[in-house]
Amino acid sequence: MPAQGIPLSPKSHIMTYDEVYQIAKKFVELGVTKIRITGGEPLVRKDVEIVLRKLASLPVELSITTNGILIDRYLDVFKECNIRKINISIDSLNTDKFNQITRRKDFDKVVQNIQLFTKDDFFKVKLNCVLMKGFNENEINDFIELTKNTKINVRFIEFMPFDGNKWNLEQLVSYESIVNTAEAHFKKENVIKIEDEQNDTSKNYRINGYVGSFAIISTVTNPFCDTCNRIRLTANGNLKNCLFSDGETNLLETLRAGGDIEKPIKIAVLSKKKTRGGMDTQLKFTSEELRLNNRSMIAIGG
Repeated sequence: MPAQGIPLSPKSHIMTYDEVYQIAKKFVELGVTKIRITGGEPLVRKDVEIVLRKLASLPVELSITTNGILIDRYLDVFKECNIRKINISIDSLNTDKFNQITRRKDFDKVVQNIQLFTKDDFFKVKLNCVLMKGFNENEINDFIELTKNTKINVRFIEFMPFDGNKWNLEQLVSYESIVNTAEAHFKKENVIKIEDEQNDTSKNYRINGYVGSFAIISTVTNPFCDTCNRIRLTANGNLKNCLFSDGETNLLETLRAGGDIEKPIKIAVLSKKKTRGGMDTQLKFTSEELRLNNRSMIAIGG
């Protein structure tokens, strides 16, 4: 979270719960079978229970990504809506580092909620950790150790370039270095590659004898674009056909005008670039000029 925060969108620019449902329903009619609610932080919406219940009425698999602060309030709602997959973002197991990143003192609360959900067999819990060299890469093995006795999946995410996050290549903790770190600590023969699911964004591993697993999302050094089937609808009703795309299709404006959103959806999906929103070389991907044409990650939501 930037020290100065971020500009908030006027409420009138944000989809209502009924508009979320209408657009989601159209996607489902066109073949979408999975919907993930993410952010920002989706649980700060006052009408989030209504949003979840309306989406749960569609024939889709629902899941959610959250910062973990409020999820204990919604445990029963998640079960009612059959939301089994919970991704919790936590970039450090050190209280001071956590407070520095989030600018909140909620570390103990998040840890308690992780424990609450991992003890409930109804849920499949994943932890999302963005690694940065010189900040938290020394915690890789500590995160993996969480999987020893708990059926949890820790996902290490390569630090990705977005507007405003002061990204540079020197801060990157690569896929290769994460694996090397794990193999050096746990011994190479104990780090076992798991077969990835179809269209998975992560490379999955487990430590021999451990209950849980860990994974690496290597967007920078080993992108998964060739199997990616994801698109994102932002909170203000814009369709991004790639996280890194600088182009967006405004579905909300069309919907509010009484227009048919099916055509712009198909055009946006069919124009999805082969690699990272058209940034098909490392030079393009690391270009600050191209990065400034996209939103900051914290403002994408969806």
